[in-house]
Amino acid sequence: QDQLVESGGGLVQAGGSLRLSCAASGRTISSNVMGWFRRGPGKKREFVASLTWIGGSTDYADSVKGRFTISRDNAKNTVYLQMNSLKPEDTAVYYCAAGPLRKSDSSWYNYWGQGTQVTVSS
Repeated sequence: QDQLVESGGGLVQAGGSLRLSCAASGRTISSNVMGWFRRGPGKKREFVASLTWIGGSTDYADSVKGRFTISRDNAKNTVYLQMNSLKPEDTAVYYCAAGPLRKSDSSWYNYWGQGTQVTVSS
């Protein structure tokens, strides 16, 4: 089973926090890089953050840097996205993805989760 399953989305007030989880299984675990992407209403899918399974090197979109933190628990094959100081513009469906390279372009990622909705109210 090659699968990514997101969880942790929900409704939160502006300034609040949420923690998203992405459980990986099958060949997704063999991918070098785990990433988070999002698609807001009327927007294109955009890169949020990524990390490497080995070494834990991270990248962040400028829009979330300083507010979001990506991390992983290798023993649990799980990647997290801690989202603090949430803003209404963070409202989106958040997707977990896995791929071979440390890239921000979504086309490089081979596996995708179903997404989890994050709604930030003003």
